[in-house]
Amino acid sequence: MDSGAYLASQLAKGFARSLHQRAVGLGFSPGQFPILLELWAEDGLTQKQLLERVDIEQATMANTLSRMVRDGLIERRPHPSDKRAQLIFLTPKARAMEAEAIEAAREADLALFKGFRVFERELTLEYIRRLLENAKAL
Repeated sequence: MDSGAYLASQLAKGFARSLHQRAVGLGFSPGQFPILLELWAEDGLTQKQLLERVDIEQATMANTLSRMVRDGLIERRPHPSDKRAQLIFLTPKARAMEAEAIEAAREADLALFKGFRVFERELTLEYIRRLLENAKAL
């Protein structure tokens, strides 16, 4: 319990469990949420652009996108100028769930900080941001 990496891993699992409980009824999984966030911000990205924005492995991205197509959350369209690429767009189903999905993630986040005072939460978030910056340099 003295390892920051181990504790961060456990925290991520806890958040994923909390989000899963809230998201299952909406039709998405915690692993799909970062991709949905990026597409809600900017629809019509390539898989490469999503990889640059979401820190996951190429194989994981490909599998997640395939599941999202299967689940009716995204559709792939040919890129207008690059025959090798496809653009990824949200379906109406995914667009319609945006507010509820973001609220589910907010509730999951708040559940993790249950019992924290506002300044404790803010300080913890600042520490996590600094840890993430350090991790990017590794």
